[in-house]
Amino acid sequence: MKIYTVCGMGFGTSLMVKMTIDDILKEIGEKANVEAIDMGSAKGLSADLFVTSNDMKGSFPSVDAPVIYLNNMVDKAEIKEKVTCFFEA
Repeated sequence: MKIYTVCGMGFGTSLMVKMTIDDILKEIGEKANVEAIDMGSAKGLSADLFVTSNDMKGSFPSVDAPVIYLNNMVDKAEIKEKVTCFFEA
């Protein structure tokens, strides 16, 4: 399982989301390789899931994987809800 967290520059926000997802995966007993990247790098990458900000929706590149758009990139409850739903689907 490969998950990319994406923000404009590939560090800062996406790194915080990556660490949050790592913690959530431990809590729910799932395993994945989670990596923080910049938006420009997302295009053409193969992944099982991308996680980014709702603000990026209009400019996020077309990818061949589900994308979770977060309203608040630092809200652990929102991230946990959406990531858990992805794993339960």
